[in-house]
Amino acid sequence: MPHRRIQARYEKLEEEEENEEDTGEEEKDEPKPKADISEEPKPEISEAELAMEKMRKKKEEEEAMWAEYIEQRKKQKAKEEEELRKLKERQMKRKERRKEEEKKLLALKKQQEAQRIKEMEEKKAREAEAKKKRLEEAEKKRQAMQDALQRNKLQEPVTPNFIITKRNEEGSVVPGIDKFPSSLYMKAEMSKTKEQLAEDKKIALNFRVKPLQIENLSVAELKQRALQLWDTIVRLESEKYDLEERRKRQEYDLKELSERQRQINRSKALKKGLDPEALSGKYPPMINVASKYERRLDRRNFGDKKSLFEGGYVSQLEAMTCSEWENRMKNFKERGPSRLLKWDPSGPKNKEKQENAEPIEEEDLGDLDFTPPQNPIEAQQENKEEEEAEEGEEVEEEEEVEEEEEEEE
Repeated sequence: MPHRRIQARYEKLEEEEENEEDTGEEEKDEPKPKADISEEPKPEISEAELAMEKMRKKKEEEEAMWAEYIEQRKKQKAKEEEELRKLKERQMKRKERRKEEEKKLLALKKQQEAQRIKEMEEKKAREAEAKKKRLEEAEKKRQAMQDALQRNKLQEPVTPNFIITKRNEEGSVVPGIDKFPSSLYMKAEMSKTKEQLAEDKKIALNFRVKPLQIENLSVAELKQRALQLWDTIVRLESEKYDLEERRKRQEYDLKELSERQRQINRSKALKKGLDPEALSGKYPPMINVASKYERRLDRRNFGDKKSLFEGGYVSQLEAMTCSEWENRMKNFKERGPSRLLKWDPSGPKNKEKQENAEPIEEEDLGDLDFTPPQNPIEAQQENKEEEEAEEGEEVEEEEEVEEEEEEEE
């Protein structure tokens, strides 16, 4: 805006100068009135002084204009600085508010994380407690079963290394004991990691190995306690040996049964006409069906299946070609070699030669040698050679006639 105002004032000053020049010229054109003799003559002002006066006025106006522009610029700058200061204050307030919100959010997250960790620890503690109880119950059942087996063993005078127990109607081995865990539970137990097994072992040992209470015991009681511990060790070692032998026997039985099953499958496959190892794999053999669109067993033998791929259009084409070739060879042999004339009697030159030739009497025919006719291809070649020879002779005759004419001239 200040620049536009300055430009407008410059334009106004230029218009005023032009108007003054125009008025000066008009005054010169007008006739000057006669000066009174009584008036005193005014001092004349030179053009340089007028120009200096104009420049001075113009400079004063410009200075006033620049002073006004500077004043407006100062006001505008102060206004912009005030706005900038307000914006900075607002920015600082916003930053402080954001920091407070972040602090609150961080505290809330920490609280939630602590709550989550606490819940996880409580859950783990509950699971560990439940697991401990479950293992204790299983250990109690095992101890009860061992006691029952020991009672059975004491009643029977001679027993094998291992005992095959049978379930009763309730499904338990020993009366008063619940059923064994299901197959899913056993699979889960077998799929445990080393850490889980170590933890289970620790819990079981804490339950089985009870602390020794030997304080304030006499020598006789200590001997009695040592004998009890020795009997326990002997019993456990004997059970360990029995279980190891039982495992070895079971492995041997499993190997023998698997080999027997393999032999049975091999004989079955041979009877069915399959590969000997067809029934010994992980999966049963594929059922051979007659067609992929019909679920009927294919009971054809190998010869019948092989005949399906014999014959067809290719064999028919070969047989037809062979028979046609044999027929053509037979006809050719029956016809014999072809006996054709050396020359073509229908040709114009051969006709002329035949007309110009002298008639041969029938008596002279017996003296001539008979030449059998040749193939038509050979006859055509000979005719072409004769024609070329005749054309060459004609060309030579024409050349001789031209040479004679030139000599004469």
